[in-house]
Amino acid sequence: MQVALLVNEAAGRGRARSAAAAVTARLASAGVQVHPLVAPDRTAAEDAVRTVREDVDAVVALGGDGVAHAAVQGLAGSGTPLAVLPAGTGNDLALALGIPADPLAAADAAAQDLLTGGGRRVDLARSTSAAGERWWATVLCCGFDSVVSDRVNRLRWPRGPRRYDLAIAVELARLRSRRVRLTLDGVPAEHEVTLVAVGNTAWYGGGLRICPGADPADGWLDITVVGPVSRFELVRTRPRLAAGTHVSHPAVQVLRARELLVEPVGADAEGLTTLADGEPVGPLPQRSTVEPGALTVLGTGRR
Repeated sequence: MQVALLVNEAAGRGRARSAAAAVTARLASAGVQVHPLVAPDRTAAEDAVRTVREDVDAVVALGGDGVAHAAVQGLAGSGTPLAVLPAGTGNDLALALGIPADPLAAADAAAQDLLTGGGRRVDLARSTSAAGERWWATVLCCGFDSVVSDRVNRLRWPRGPRRYDLAIAVELARLRSRRVRLTLDGVPAEHEVTLVAVGNTAWYGGGLRICPGADPADGWLDITVVGPVSRFELVRTRPRLAAGTHVSHPAVQVLRARELLVEPVGADAEGLTTLADGEPVGPLPQRSTVEPGALTVLGTGRR
């Protein structure tokens, strides 16, 4: 058996880079030959996966949700399995699929499935916008979380987690709802929203259960719509995301669809962007469609 190993060396503040040699040795001890993929950036990583996917038995993504997102671009619909070895800051796909939290244990689970013909087929979502087409596996978000991420990317100081904290503080001070049109399976309705999260799986943001009912094998997208809320209410309610109990809040609505079109309504919503798997996807308007069974994942159900 041969696999291609894609590593995000910056993931987990160097945790993935430190684990790469041990993961390679662990897979080799199971009889799996490992071919490293060298990719200096996300685009190169996606291209590398597309290039090798027909020549290997699986692609192994070592890092956080970002490296899994890059691998998914090359593997969606191809039939070549993905093994996710969590070693990043956010490991929401591994959490959702029950992959062991330790990358070496995840490597053992993936090797077992690879050698025995195991694995789980899961849905993916495909989004199209003016930026093109992107596949994603976990959650796509638009609104408060996406504007915070945009702010983080524009800040040059401070470095590290404090930059994220500063971005949250700035955007809380500017908090306002925006009007969007959500068209679910061809049925449109306008909503005043603080946040829209579209879930193929339940978790995002490093363990926040934003779409608690989402199942990556049911052929549906779960859509959590947070309506207008005050700054105080947003801060007070946010801790409930870890347990998924926020869905009982009167400002929260849960919807389901196989296809969702999100469009801005009015000047306030113009310029809104989206993130999926924690990575930039594209601006509104954007159409997302669930693609049942588009990916096989190794090593699931072991957590």
